Amino acid sequence: MIQAQAQVLLRQMLGESVDFRDGQWQAIDLAANQRRRVLLVQRTGWGKSIVYFLATKIVREAGAGPTLLISPLLSLMRNQLLATERIGLHAAAIHSENLDEWQQVEGALLANQVDLLMISPERLGNAEFMQKLLPLFQGHIGLFVVDEAHCISDWGHDFRPDYRRIVRVMRLLPASAAAICTTATANNRVVQDVLTQIPNLQVVRGPLIRPSLKLFNIRLDDQAERLAWMAHYLPQLPGSGIVYTLTVQDSRRVAAWLAHQGLAARAYHADLEATERVAAEQALLNNQLKALVATVALGMGFDKPDLGFVIHFQRPGSVVAYYQQVGRAGRAVESAFGILLNGREDDEISDYFIRTAFPPAEIMEEILRLLERGAGLTLDELGAE
Repeated sequence: MIQAQAQVLLRQMLGESVDFRDGQWQAIDLAANQRRRVLLVQRTGWGKSIVYFLATKIVREAGAGPTLLISPLLSLMRNQLLATERIGLHAAAIHSENLDEWQQVEGALLANQVDLLMISPERLGNAEFMQKLLPLFQGHIGLFVVDEAHCISDWGHDFRPDYRRIVRVMRLLPASAAAICTTATANNRVVQDVLTQIPNLQVVRGPLIRPSLKLFNIRLDDQAERLAWMAHYLPQLPGSGIVYTLTVQDSRRVAAWLAHQGLAARAYHADLEATERVAAEQALLNNQLKALVATVALGMGFDKPDLGFVIHFQRPGSVVAYYQQVGRAGRAVESAFGILLNGREDDEISDYFIRTAFPPAEIMEEILRLLERGAGLTLDELGAE
């Protein structure tokens, strides 16, 4: 498929005024037309999912098999299932909340009625599931997609052992199988690690700057000051947004406080039932909330292009986590706000993690003595000592 034809599909998905961003068509052409393996390193909100959706559409129209997408993000799966419908793709997802649907999805795959299957990396650790899944794709796969590919690397900020299974799966696929690996947060060391584990990747990399975001760092020592600040300033911020907290308890507390101040706010965290999380996401997407007060359970996959602000009630655990979370805002608007509230408790939490990052020297020395004394110990045996 040529670029002009793909442009029609792009506008069918996103609107008549949309054009390809720098690098998007290059990545699509490499994967779909040239059948290459691509590592896509682009900023949050750049449109990495557009690349593998349109590439999937192209390879399916050319008669190739379905796409297998590995993604750790349930909210991403829910968002993307809706997006695929706009260009006539039939997508399915299998994750921890809908395992009972596998038989139905398996039948649709066998009948060639699924264009794209999304699964979580944890599914790759289920031997029974893999025995059923792999034969459906081996020798017949159209495209293999790995979302959040930095998770493959030991050097990545969010290394997940389950992602190592992806490398083993890729080795079972034909050498000619095209692939797209995407990330927004891979530094040079992580990129090199991923390239070592998945050979023959061609890197398509762009700048990570987000010009639409206005970033502020506001020092407010205690939570009472932060709550008062939000009650005053939140109504003045554009549109709706996300308030990130570090704990479930703070998510509930902040949401309750904002609601008490007459603001439409709702808590979002891992303790909620799946139906409650979906309802909360939908309320924010529909602009029924001023703020969704969320822990990291909301995940990187949530996509609301007109999100007006992201507020951090506390300092995130790392610069990379901050970049991922603040990148939710300002994707399709000219101006959005990222506001970091931090204070005394953040300093105390950081100091604690610095102090406890490594065990004391005396404990390390005792472990070495135990190892030298024994012929070899398991972790359980070492703990018992």
